[in-house]
Amino acid sequence: PGLPDALRENLLERFEDEPVRIREVFASADGTEKYLFDLADGNLIEGVLMRYKYGNTQCVSTQVGCAMGCAFCASTLEGCVRNLTSGEMLGQIVAVNRRLQGAGERLKNAVLMGSGEPLANYENTVKFLRLLREYGMSLRGVSLSTCGLTERMRALAQEDLPVTLCVSLHAPNDEIRRRIMPIARKYAMDDVIDACREFIARTGRRVIFEYALIENVNCSLACADELAARLRGLMCHVNLIPLNPVKERALRAPSLQEQNAFLHRLEQKKISVTRRRALGSEIEGACGQLRRARLSEEKKD
Repeated sequence: PGLPDALRENLLERFEDEPVRIREVFASADGTEKYLFDLADGNLIEGVLMRYKYGNTQCVSTQVGCAMGCAFCASTLEGCVRNLTSGEMLGQIVAVNRRLQGAGERLKNAVLMGSGEPLANYENTVKFLRLLREYGMSLRGVSLSTCGLTERMRALAQEDLPVTLCVSLHAPNDEIRRRIMPIARKYAMDDVIDACREFIARTGRRVIFEYALIENVNCSLACADELAARLRGLMCHVNLIPLNPVKERALRAPSLQEQNAFLHRLEQKKISVTRRRALGSEIEGACGQLRRARLSEEKKD
C-alpha cells in the first residue's frame, strides 16, 4: 500500500514477493501442524509447527534435502539439492505467522532442525538469524541444530547471536557415531566437544546434545555410562529422542522401558536430561518424509 504502481512493478520484476508458499497443511490431534512449502523455483521443503505451553515453535529447513547422510534421517535420502537463501528461511516463518495470526496466534520460537545442515549453509543461516531478529523474534528463543561441523561451530560462537546450539551427538563414542553418522568420520567427538566448550565459554549459554535412541545401537546402560563420563563437567543438557521410524530405514526406537532406563542412568550420573515429547507422529513428523512422499507421487504421475 502507498507504493506507486511503476515502483511496485519494478520491484516485482527484480524480487520475489512470496518466496515461500504453503502448499499443504497436515494437522495432528495434539495441535502439531506439518507444512509442505512451494519455493519459487518449484522445489519443495517442509516445516512443522509445534504448540507448547511456552509458545508456538516452528521447525525451519535450511536446505532442500541434506548431504549429511545420517542413517536414521529421511531428509538425506536424495542428498542436498541446494542451499536455501536467507529470504527463503525467513519466508517459512512469515508464511506460518500469517496463518497463525488469522487465528489470533503467533510464533514465539524457532528451531533450525528441519531439512538440511544449517552450518553447511553458514552465510545464509547467519544472515537469516539477523533478519529474524529484525522481524521481531528474540534469538534467545531460537535453537540451531548441527551434526558437528566444528570450524563453523567455533565461527558461530563469535557472531554475537544468542541462539541455543544443539549438537546431534546420537552416540557415546566415535565407533558408534561413525556407524550412523558419516560426518563423524571427519569430525571426531573430542573435537566436537571441544568446540562446544568454546561456544559455552564465549556465549555463556549451555549446549543441548540431541541423542536419538536407536534399538540395539546406542541405548544400553553401558552407552549411558560412557556418555555421562564424556559430558561430565560440561554446561549442557541431553535431549533424548525416541527414534521416529522412517520406512526406508531398518532402525527402530527401543522399548519405553529401555528409554526410561537410559534416562534414569544419566540422571543417576548427574547429567541434566529429558526425553522429547513425541509430536505429530500420525502426520509423519520426521523431517523429509512428507517431501519424499510428494516427490515419489509426482514421479509416478
